[in-house]
Amino acid sequence: MSDKSLDPTTVSLDEIRALFRELPGPDLEAGTQAAAREAQLTKPRGALGRLEELAAWLATWQGRHPPRLQHPRTAVFAGNHGVAARGVSAYPSEVTAQMVQNFVAGGAAVNQLCRAFDADLRVYELALEQPTGDFTQGPAMDSGECARAMAYGMMAVEPNLDVLCLGEMGIGNTTAAAALACALFGGEAEDWVGRGTGVAGKALEAKTQVIREGVERHRDAGDPLDLLAALGGLELAAIAGAVMAARLARTPVVLDGFACTVAAAVLWKLDPKALEHCIVGHRSVEPGHGRVLEAIGKEPLFDFGMRLGEGSGATLALGVLRAAVECHTGMATFADAGVSGPA
Repeated sequence: MSDKSLDPTTVSLDEIRALFRELPGPDLEAGTQAAAREAQLTKPRGALGRLEELAAWLATWQGRHPPRLQHPRTAVFAGNHGVAARGVSAYPSEVTAQMVQNFVAGGAAVNQLCRAFDADLRVYELALEQPTGDFTQGPAMDSGECARAMAYGMMAVEPNLDVLCLGEMGIGNTTAAAALACALFGGEAEDWVGRGTGVAGKALEAKTQVIREGVERHRDAGDPLDLLAALGGLELAAIAGAVMAARLARTPVVLDGFACTVAAAVLWKLDPKALEHCIVGHRSVEPGHGRVLEAIGKEPLFDFGMRLGEGSGATLALGVLRAAVECHTGMATFADAGVSGPA
């Protein structure tokens, strides 16, 4: 992270804003070395498509060549939302804590994916017994609560991580994400709302109305961090903090689905370069995800019709990243293999 230390008990959003002046850029030398090696490998130039791009991206943001993928981590942040009391989810709020216990016990989808790709899984609870406020009645968080949640997320970024996959768990968080995306990027509530955990019919109409009310109530909230406090959630703020800390630590990031991407998009609205160290693992079936991806200029690695959350799509992307690293580092060059190169 940065040399500047943030006290999570007293941190303010102004201190968070100040960190944007410290975000490092890409390591162009490592990127140049990756491009030079790629040009010598036994294949036509560009034949591996995005695998080539990913190898260069990893080297550029790890700040070294060759890139490595020996210590990946998946971090899942869990928080509860006061707006869930408005019936916006097919599941009750207590499911958030129950799923956290499922993560701990190793029974969730993300546990199996972490095992498959040899990733370290960490789960972070954010005051599950104290949901955020109902954002149709007032702000979800005050500025101090939002800043502290961001600082907590920053603490998840430890030294020597090769890549950080981010995800979330929180009943009601697709409602918060849709409201936040609508406030950040405009349009109508209908443009951003989705079925989330499976709501339909009148329940979906009610969810849409809740989003509409929240966005209208906080239309003059202020900058993107103020909107995050007004409409977001503790776990979404923590994700935004983790993305910032990863940038400061030169750790590449893989974002998961709709809620995770919206949390990161808060930073993009403050600085369009703030997510250059991030890729998006998959395109969720939540309709708002495609819209926010277009807005921030990110093309996901795959679209498997997933909508689970919990970092599942981001962790699955580790398989693609491993392939990129293995091809880049393990293939023979034309000179090594005695193969004639391009004319």
